[in-house]
Amino acid sequence: MSASDVARVVGRARRTLKEWSFGPLPSGQEPASVPDESLSTVVPPHTVVPLSWRRWDPASWERRWLYRHRFRVDPASTHRWFLLFDGTLTAATVHLDGHLLEPHLGGYLPWCREITSILDEAPGPHVLDVELDGAFLPEVPPNHGLDRPSSAVDFWQPAGLYRQVHLVAVPEHHLADVHPVARDVLGHRRRLEVRCEVESAGDGVTVGVAVRDDDRVLAEASAACDEDIVTVVVRDLDDIALWSTRSPKLYTVDVELRRDGHVLDRRSRRIGFRDAEFRRDGFYLNGERLQLFGLNRHQLYPFAGGAMPARVQRRDAEILRRELNCTMVRCSHYPQHEAFLDACDELGLLVWDEPPSWQYLGDDEWLRRAYRDVGDMVVRARHHPSVIVWAARLNETADHPEFYAATQDLVQSLDDSRQTTGAVLGTDHATERFQHDVFGYNDYSASRDTDGRTRPELAPPRDDRPYLVSEAVGTLSGPAMFYRRTDPQDVQQGQAFAHARVHDLGLSDPRYTGVLPWAGFDYPSGHGNVADGIKWPGVLDLFRIPKPGAAVYRAQVSPEERVVIEPSFSWDFDPTSPATALRRAAIWSNLDRLELAVDGSPFATLWPARDEFPRLPYPPFLTDLSTIDGSDAPRLRIDGYLGDTLVLTRHLSSDRGRDRLSLVVDDPALVADGADATRAELRAVDEHGTLRPYVTGDVTLDLDGPAELVGDNPFPLEATGGAGAVWIRSRLRQSGIVTLTGQHPTLGTATASLSVDPSA
Repeated sequence: MSASDVARVVGRARRTLKEWSFGPLPSGQEPASVPDESLSTVVPPHTVVPLSWRRWDPASWERRWLYRHRFRVDPASTHRWFLLFDGTLTAATVHLDGHLLEPHLGGYLPWCREITSILDEAPGPHVLDVELDGAFLPEVPPNHGLDRPSSAVDFWQPAGLYRQVHLVAVPEHHLADVHPVARDVLGHRRRLEVRCEVESAGDGVTVGVAVRDDDRVLAEASAACDEDIVTVVVRDLDDIALWSTRSPKLYTVDVELRRDGHVLDRRSRRIGFRDAEFRRDGFYLNGERLQLFGLNRHQLYPFAGGAMPARVQRRDAEILRRELNCTMVRCSHYPQHEAFLDACDELGLLVWDEPPSWQYLGDDEWLRRAYRDVGDMVVRARHHPSVIVWAARLNETADHPEFYAATQDLVQSLDDSRQTTGAVLGTDHATERFQHDVFGYNDYSASRDTDGRTRPELAPPRDDRPYLVSEAVGTLSGPAMFYRRTDPQDVQQGQAFAHARVHDLGLSDPRYTGVLPWAGFDYPSGHGNVADGIKWPGVLDLFRIPKPGAAVYRAQVSPEERVVIEPSFSWDFDPTSPATALRRAAIWSNLDRLELAVDGSPFATLWPARDEFPRLPYPPFLTDLSTIDGSDAPRLRIDGYLGDTLVLTRHLSSDRGRDRLSLVVDDPALVADGADATRAELRAVDEHGTLRPYVTGDVTLDLDGPAELVGDNPFPLEATGGAGAVWIRSRLRQSGIVTLTGQHPTLGTATASLSVDPSA
């Protein structure tokens, strides 16, 4: 499938195919022979098997499955019809009214098939059967070769229609591709060049382009379609506001194909005007140097794999930008949900976009599909202003001059407005055959501190091209193999110190354009340092709840925007892991001074530890808790000062008798489409609302109303370290109030409510 086939349908108005019949496809049986009565009803995004939050078994999904949908179209329509699949894992074979369409192999990018001729044969209803093979197929990136298990790749890939499927109508005379590019954004010739590919237009056709700010047209231009490809240049853009991380201003570009005053086709793109450039002395956004500060992101969720809807995907971007103060995210190691990129555009979160890959280059057929994925990645996302660099080299792979020359040329032919990159590992730091613009290095350099613990270092940056640390810390150069909320406090806090160290080191030389440590979120995997089927390097857990390691990120924000006091320890004196074990307890804050009081008595005056972290904007405040007597459940008060002004006080209680269960939902309303969902966060908290990690017992959940619970019930709060989540998913065409109640044997009962409505 060429890139132009994807461009023809993505971004158009679409009819989502919501309700499907689903079930396993018996060996040797054709889809048409499976009776409807043997199938259940599902709504994508969907994973083929139920999943818990840990110990996933790939054997449960690595087989053949059947999805069936019936639909009608207007028999009088003169449109061309396409099926658009946002993402399918892993091999999909489509049968429509008994006609076999070309199969698709690949799991992370949209693909389409034209079905016009089939729909013209009969009035319908039309029967669509999608045969899905969830096996670990060696010929499909990122998978590895023959005789390799699925655990050869460092993330599980649960099968399913895990993104949505759409029916798209395309006019006979149409805009086959629309690609707007802002040029000379910082200069005196600021303009928007809109490259349009036109199909079946004929004579007397023009293309009109308008740049809008909401309903107001700011500038417009048009051009005659003398050729199949026409570029319309829009000028008079002096009043345009630039898109940036702090002010992510977006505009809409409307493109119309016209003949004799009639609109034949219309396409829209949302864009931002910005100049992004990696240089050898740093990254520059709109001409100003910006030190990139971020994390890597997997899009895997407990209970659902990748099958979470747009609202849930967007929430990850909000966490990274608003709660962790990241300016950049790396989409590791595959193109992620379109809604996530939309949210990055809106929030000002910069993006490294990456094709499906992990430490492997296959045979010629494998490379052909990888080349296709690179092109489809660019075409899908090149209108997003948040995307500032394309990975034209696959993650942690060896040099391949011929292949990577081809991917570099492909990216530049599809989008010459961005630079390219690729992440290399280990000894490849010295490679002389790196062929892309920005050198990305997965840096797991390490040394030993005075206590003999592993601590991360950074290799010297290269001089020959811009340099970005694309991974660091993880479980390879931090103090531990796992960072779980059930682990000892010094282990958990060590993760915060490790992340602070690499960001501090990244500020030691202007040639480091930034640091993107591994990783934002924990993720299910069967490879390497795994416990319970999970990799634990995230500063947030699978449930998107911050660990103590996230405290360093939460504090890196100006106090003018938000005041932060965030301990990376638990004020707890339970024998499991008492706070008194910490001689270097860290409180992360963006304030000038902290005053600590224990049971009302002054305990310590703290200043930022700038001797240890001289370059980090907001270092931690360190104190020794080993002298505290925890036998009488003391209280801790932290007073934070800007200058001499008290601006924030945090209270922490160690009295477990006052602990309670907290239950909070992310959103007040869901759409009744059977796909929309929101997180319900469960926490054991002290009397002031601070998380209590070392608890026992489960939470029993009861859901009342037109929704479904996605998650384990009862929920094992003890196993997750006092915090976790389930998701609430709407039911198709059912409206009303949903109430979730949680009950714990010692923490009591908590409830949360939301509404479900077709127009929410």
